[in-house]
Amino acid sequence: MASNSGRPWKCAAATELCRTGTKKRSIMDVLTFRDYCLSLPMAEESTPFDETTLVYKVGGKMFACADMAEFEWVAVKCDPAEAVLLREQYDEVSAAWHFNKRHWNAVRTTGDLPDGFIREQIRNSYLLVLRCSVTPKALREEILAYVGEHGLPE
Repeated sequence: MASNSGRPWKCAAATELCRTGTKKRSIMDVLTFRDYCLSLPMAEESTPFDETTLVYKVGGKMFACADMAEFEWVAVKCDPAEAVLLREQYDEVSAAWHFNKRHWNAVRTTGDLPDGFIREQIRNSYLLVLRCSVTPKALREEILAYVGEHGLPE
């Protein structure tokens, strides 16, 4: 977690927004979301729930999803303590509907949070799922080695 202003839960992209005093509506659209998720190493796209809900997985485990018809939120997996802190800190972050509220946040894409914040939440979700859920261990270690060598897209 990034540490900003002594508060470990504040994300770098949102901190920049607060420091500059400039709020702007997020310009992330469903195509930008899709492109970003698929740019992560070994990410897969599917629509297992219905024909409009995009689901992104790494190693067969979901790390993000959103409705492609009404792109108003992105669901991301989160460390339980961080999930609560993000909900308290940002109006645009809430417990994700139809998901385990302890582990999943919904980030509103129509609010004041910048794209960088949303991408940061997607990256954090991807890494959490990769480190904690991807099996077999050999696959997890292979992807982590690739990420360690090449990094993740900003």
